[in-house]
Amino acid sequence: MRRLALPAAVLVTLALVAASLMTGGYDIDVNTLLHDPEARRMFLVSRVPRTLALVLAAAAMAVSGVIMQMLVQNRFVEPTTTGTSEWAALGVLLLTLLAPGAPILVKMACAAVFAFAGTLLFLTLLNRIALRSQVIVPIVGIMLGAVVGAVTLYIASATDLMQTLSAWRSGGFSSVVRGHYEPLWVVGVIVVVLYVAADRFTIAGLGRSVATSLGLHYKRVLFLGLAMVALATGVTSIVVGFLPFLGLVVPNLVSAVRGDDVRSNLPWTVLAAIVLLIVCDLVGRTVVAPLEIPASVVLGAVGAVLFLTMTLRRRALKGAVHA
Repeated sequence: MRRLALPAAVLVTLALVAASLMTGGYDIDVNTLLHDPEARRMFLVSRVPRTLALVLAAAAMAVSGVIMQMLVQNRFVEPTTTGTSEWAALGVLLLTLLAPGAPILVKMACAAVFAFAGTLLFLTLLNRIALRSQVIVPIVGIMLGAVVGAVTLYIASATDLMQTLSAWRSGGFSSVVRGHYEPLWVVGVIVVVLYVAADRFTIAGLGRSVATSLGLHYKRVLFLGLAMVALATGVTSIVVGFLPFLGLVVPNLVSAVRGDDVRSNLPWTVLAAIVLLIVCDLVGRTVVAPLEIPASVVLGAVGAVLFLTMTLRRRALKGAVHA
């Protein structure tokens, strides 16, 4: 049964991918794909890019959550709870002001640099604060992100870029078409790198002293992990916007069932993130059709409930242990 579990999960994921491909305002089915050139063009220009963007963005945020949780040694962190996404948005906004015609690759690079700097600042703050509870760590990140977000909001308001900022933060996939989503393929490289270096990240998650005693170059692994998170966050923020809680709840749910082996958990983490994001997107596309609720709104509601459940459960377990 264990051997069949992963193939079964892959089949479920493929079924949801197929459902995403066949859902939308334009009526497309297998028959029209075979006989209607216009339907086939719409399918290739809109439906396929949108579904691929869902898959790649889910993989990006799930992988980022795994890396952050290993490096920070905290189950409640991910790019949207550490201020990383807000820093990426600030970087893109400043670039838009200084170089409005910058190509998308330059925008992604700028977002990644700011995300990397913001994550380093977050880690520096953690090292200077005596933390007694794991819940305090994401609170520090959320507070830092709120400050950066406020600065970004002020700049956008003063320069008439509020609509542009709202589009980056929407976390929707309605505008994803062919020629727009392709930079997300860099996420595939990040997933491969993580899988290759999975054992190193697992050891790094044991702490600096333990990792160093086991012969791991801790700073090098830390730098690699932060760079991967910054790149994934920057690319995802530019292409689809913010996806809250995805990198937080999925790794926690997978590790609760399978333990903390990053290498063996990675396929499950990616598949679970894809399933969750596609389900949220399908809900947003169908409940108010032909209008659409951004996937980030549905995901935020689901993720908030799961986050609170995990927090309360952890507190209850600690109380039972102390009792």
